[in-house]
Amino acid sequence: MRLRWLPSRTAPTWPSRGDLLAGPSVALVLIPQSLAYAELAGVPPERGLFTAAAAPAIAAIAGSSRYLQSGPVALTSLLTLGALAPLMATGTAEYAAHAALLAILVGIIRVLLGLLRGGALSYLMSQPVVAGFTVGAAMLIVASQLPTLLGVSAGADNPLVGGWLAITAVDQWQLGPVLLGLSTIAILLGGRKLHALFPGALLATVAGVILGATGFGGAQVGAISGGLPLPSLDLPWASVGALLIPAVVIALVGFAEPAAIARRYAAQDDEPWNANREFVGQGAANLASGLLSGYSVGGSFSRTALNRLSGATSRWSAVFTGLWVLVLLPLAPLLSTLPTAVLAGLVIAAAISLVEIRPFREYWRWSLPQFGVAVPTLILTLLLAPRVELAVLVGVGLAIAVHLWREFRVDIDSWRRGQELHIQLHGVLYFGSAPEVERKLRAALAAQPDAGELVLHLDRVGRLDLTAVLVLRNVLDRVAGEGMPCRFAGIAPSAERLVRKVLRDDATARSVSPGSNTAAPDTAST
Repeated sequence: MRLRWLPSRTAPTWPSRGDLLAGPSVALVLIPQSLAYAELAGVPPERGLFTAAAAPAIAAIAGSSRYLQSGPVALTSLLTLGALAPLMATGTAEYAAHAALLAILVGIIRVLLGLLRGGALSYLMSQPVVAGFTVGAAMLIVASQLPTLLGVSAGADNPLVGGWLAITAVDQWQLGPVLLGLSTIAILLGGRKLHALFPGALLATVAGVILGATGFGGAQVGAISGGLPLPSLDLPWASVGALLIPAVVIALVGFAEPAAIARRYAAQDDEPWNANREFVGQGAANLASGLLSGYSVGGSFSRTALNRLSGATSRWSAVFTGLWVLVLLPLAPLLSTLPTAVLAGLVIAAAISLVEIRPFREYWRWSLPQFGVAVPTLILTLLLAPRVELAVLVGVGLAIAVHLWREFRVDIDSWRRGQELHIQLHGVLYFGSAPEVERKLRAALAAQPDAGELVLHLDRVGRLDLTAVLVLRNVLDRVAGEGMPCRFAGIAPSAERLVRKVLRDDATARSVSPGSNTAAPDTAST
């Protein structure tokens, strides 16, 4: 019998021919990307390969999406860099060990969230926060790769500063890295326009390895291990406290990508999507990556799209992707001559696809408060780098503040119909907004001193608690004391019981008739 608290599973299927073909297609893109994202995360290149071998199959087996391809991604790599770079030097054994520990912590948090039915958190993460952070992160990713692409050494903590120093040091640019990096970007972006299945990453990598073997292209990846390490728990556990908050941020923010991907394809196929199970799948993938000396993983938009276009029909395709990486791992030393400028081009091309301006235009047109959350989050992401997780925390705080501001805000429409003064309340009436409700009601009544009857409309009230009802009673006490009849119109069913219960035995209530549900006019004036 399945334990009730475990996320539900879909029935297993046998692999299709499309799954068999999609697996190697994605693996050939994943291998060079894993090297590039490892550089971005600050870990040795082979750690990216370890991550690529461990994550896809485990995430597919434990997850819910038929198409989602998990593994090293740009956003999670940047978050890893932001969490660890302020603590120690990148590229060292100590740094790599902490990256593996961070992946394990992220995995534990995600698995727990999934098992405890915390999948709803994937819907609660404010979209303006995610949009602002993603665009800011993409800009940082591009800036961080500019020194490598230009062949310039820029020792700056903030990637924006390093990128600017690299751009302005024109006299230090190296022709080989510039040509290879720009060619890689052109191949990837141009190839996407030619055909979705264009193997741009593979072609750029092969060309880079060949040119690198001739000594062209500047700095190279260097020696790469061709094997997979045994699972190990020999990690710096004393650093758990320092990594806990970054792990929580990565667990939640990093889940936004795989959640969005899985939801998109589930909606296209009119299939259910289980957020709890996806949390477990992504958590298990991070655990596996950390145990195999990798680093934190997420879901890839580009590889998932390639997976589906290649004919994938089930989660078996991602399993085969992981297996193909394992099969090709012994050939990894052949990539030692790959110029790092090619990796920089791969990362920049991926980061460019993360930049979406349309959400900001929509926020500007539809909701200025949400625009006021997205833009500061973007700016803080740039300013606080490499501690980008702090920008996320501030963005979440801004989103909560906007929500509370809306909760405190209550709008009132008032209009006359003969001797009747109609007052329509909009919003949430609770203890937080009660003072404003009382103030606005008194102001509306004072503006119509000659009204003969008060009709109070509550049908557009989202929620109403005891404190708000008591405030209404106080106002009605005053109105009744002045001899004005009062009645309610259109009480929301969720509030009617509480309103009647509070006013039932009150002296004021005997002069108040709940009356009919008189509808408010289409146009109202305040």
